[in-house]
Amino acid sequence: MGSPFSSNKFAGAGKLLLILGFISYLTFFTFQNHYPPSDFISYLKKTSSSLISPPPAISNDNSPTNLSHLVFGLLGSEKAWHNRKSYIESWWRPNTTKGFLYLDKPPTGNLLPWPETSPPYRISDDLTEFLKQNKPKAPIMIRMVHAIMEIFREINEDQPKNNLDIRWFVMGDDDSVFFVDNIVDVLAEYDHTKYYYIGGQSEFVLSNYWFSFQQGFGGAGFMLSYRLAKALAMDMENCLRRYAYLRSADYITMVCISDIGVNLSPHKGIHQIDLHGDISGLLSSHPKSPLISLHHLDKMKPIFPNMDSFESTRHLMKAAAVDQTRMLQQTICHHRRSNWTFSVSWGYSAHIYETVLPRSYLQKPIETFKPWVGTPETHRPFYMFNTRLPSDDPCEKPHVFFFKGVEKASSSSEILTTYSRAAPRGLGPCSDSPNAEFVSEIRVFSPATKREEMDRCECCDFVGVDGGKAELRFRECLVDEIIA
Repeated sequence: MGSPFSSNKFAGAGKLLLILGFISYLTFFTFQNHYPPSDFISYLKKTSSSLISPPPAISNDNSPTNLSHLVFGLLGSEKAWHNRKSYIESWWRPNTTKGFLYLDKPPTGNLLPWPETSPPYRISDDLTEFLKQNKPKAPIMIRMVHAIMEIFREINEDQPKNNLDIRWFVMGDDDSVFFVDNIVDVLAEYDHTKYYYIGGQSEFVLSNYWFSFQQGFGGAGFMLSYRLAKALAMDMENCLRRYAYLRSADYITMVCISDIGVNLSPHKGIHQIDLHGDISGLLSSHPKSPLISLHHLDKMKPIFPNMDSFESTRHLMKAAAVDQTRMLQQTICHHRRSNWTFSVSWGYSAHIYETVLPRSYLQKPIETFKPWVGTPETHRPFYMFNTRLPSDDPCEKPHVFFFKGVEKASSSSEILTTYSRAAPRGLGPCSDSPNAEFVSEIRVFSPATKREEMDRCECCDFVGVDGGKAELRFRECLVDEIIA
């Protein structure tokens, strides 16, 4: 019987060690070429623990997604924040929402002391050396994209000690208005352990053409699942080098995500609002999708009459505080005896038309707004949706009412929203229909329970008019009900 220390066995062991050594060299060489030396070392440090046990945020936890699973990353500048913080404070929930506002420099003047009503702030990383080495076309855009890595890094460092369980990163600007309950409901429909990039396109066709139809516009906000945010953070500096010649932060983000193998999942409730003027027509005929965000509210007329942009935002949030599932959802009903049609955008506006009109027509927004960039009329289409042109025909022009207030109805099972007339319509009646000019207010009763299913819109019944106040009651549509 041969010795256990025979030369053959030593030779076999030597070959095995040579093979393992060669594999290790190739692995090191590959990583060293993919990452600069400093990045390679930091990569090993950051991921060594995750090689032993996966971070809790990507565990296979099947519990329903809630607000504690979201972190918000907001990009702003110290200069702009003086005039924009009211937008963020209208929806931010101190001690409940998690996230940070990334500023270009420390706050000064009346921004201090920093209030609890604002998100905690961070100063963006100093990228001077990176910019000097790579000479990007738009340095400020690099800072904005880089913030995704910065918030991922911060959350990853905080997770073990604060027992965080982050599933989604919600990125936005310092004037993004978010409807957080709806965001939670929408994200709960996705598997947070997969790779998802959820965002909204621009309303303006040319904005999508100039940048990309596959891009989520950052001011409207976009959402990244944890796995995607991690992959993006790991490749961030390499991707910023690859695309240093690009000039748009949103486009750079999109191409970096595309290189990971992920494409945009568009959502119609995410609104960049690349429009000018009066957007009431759009908000009064909102798509049948949960309202997720509004942007550029300081670039257009205030959305409510006799209020400025900040007051308008806070006023809209009064309705949002009661029921976000119905926010801006369009509900239509008819009073056949008078030939009236009511169209209600819950929490925002109500219209009366003096003729019976089908939902297929009313779901098209009245074009009260203008394109983001001046465009000749011959260059239509301007928008990513169909529109109706304004009309002075008494059978087509509505009586317009805007949201006044919200309260619990005497019956605790209902919510009462009221809408007051904006101005006289100033036209005669439509044909033989009674003129609705005498109606000064519309009262809408809706169920106090949130809508769990959005496969079909709600219907409503005309209750009556008393003392110039019309009354409507929302309900689920009947199985065979036609809204026409």
